[in-house]
Amino acid sequence: MNELVTGKGDLNGAIHADPVEFDQTSARVSVPAYLQKIYWWAYVHPNAVRVFEREWLVNLILFGNYSALRDAALEDIGAQAEGKTLQVACAYGDLTPKLRERIAEDGKLHVIDVLSIQLQNLKRKLPPDTRISLFQRDSAALGFADASYERVLVFFLLHEQPEAVRRRTLAEACRVVKPGGKVIIVDYHGPDDWNPVRHPLRALLRRLEPYADDLWKNEITTYLPEDMAFSGIEKSTYFGGLYQKVVLTR
Repeated sequence: MNELVTGKGDLNGAIHADPVEFDQTSARVSVPAYLQKIYWWAYVHPNAVRVFEREWLVNLILFGNYSALRDAALEDIGAQAEGKTLQVACAYGDLTPKLRERIAEDGKLHVIDVLSIQLQNLKRKLPPDTRISLFQRDSAALGFADASYERVLVFFLLHEQPEAVRRRTLAEACRVVKPGGKVIIVDYHGPDDWNPVRHPLRALLRRLEPYADDLWKNEITTYLPEDMAFSGIEKSTYFGGLYQKVVLTR
């Protein structure tokens, strides 16, 4: 068993460094072949973290929109997130530290990733906090109980997944959220025709991120489970349509 998160305390006082055992599953997690083949340079290789874990670089990749997109996602989390919150996959930048600040004192934040190197990187960005637990899990097979989270955040993950994996990831995210809870998705979107970055970026993404084109051509709702009902679906777009936020309410 790994110990990726340490610490306990309150929001206003000192935090004491006590270990937190984070994952009770005995299932072995293997790194998907597509991830190793296509995204080794961005996530898998040890040099990836050293290169990409830079706030200015993350912002540059998103054409200066990182903070706005991060805050758009956090807006739906709420100022004091009660109960349990799940973040599906780690993210470069300060998304998770900012998310941590919105977790209620008696709330919980769980973060999963299929890559140990990404979980270790996230651990370095977070202070000790017993409200936070890190799990090495596959987004397409979470292993958590049905209806066990108040909200689930999926931030710039779907465009990196083949369609079959994307469908399973969304099915899992929807499965574990409680009735009345939210699944918050931020990702790429087909930009408006007038957007000046439309053509050069599409060519670049097709070379480096071959699954991203799906989200330019199809709505995220295309990949949702057909047998699952939602009480609300809200969509917002940003930066000339290049990015989107979709909020699914069970």
